[in-house]
Amino acid sequence: MTQLTRWDPFGEFSSLRRAMDRVFEDFSPARVWRTAEVSDLTFPIDVSETETDIVVKAVLPGVKSQDVDISVSEGVLTIKGESRYEEKTEKENYYRQEIRYGAFSRSIALPTRVDHERAEAEFADGILTVRLPKAEEVRPKSIKVRPKEAQGELVGAGGNANKS
Repeated sequence: MTQLTRWDPFGEFSSLRRAMDRVFEDFSPARVWRTAEVSDLTFPIDVSETETDIVVKAVLPGVKSQDVDISVSEGVLTIKGESRYEEKTEKENYYRQEIRYGAFSRSIALPTRVDHERAEAEFADGILTVRLPKAEEVRPKSIKVRPKEAQGELVGAGGNANKS
């Protein structure tokens, strides 16, 4: 007895799809993060804008304020520093060591011109906040609207213009 099987043209692709899924899993962001070299990792930042300032916040846990250097040159903000490992141990068995120690640096292109002479920075609870005032020429200008002065008599303003 012969058995009739329905042909599914897309069924042939299922093994190919599983193989492709395995390839892409190897390059997923979560896997890259876990296997990245320590030198490739960096600290997260937020860059925002107010009417008058560019504000950059950087997360630098375990870093002391005196170990951070901030500079602005040609529209680029650079944050450098060093995270020091001060605990002395002879030998420890690590299962995973992801906390990074040593020098770090990150440069961010600023979205507009700033007045770096008036820049301010503060560091609290592992968060560095850099406030960069926008350059005067790029700040929004407010233009006042004045009423045009009337020439001649005003009609309908309580006067008797055009009285016949």
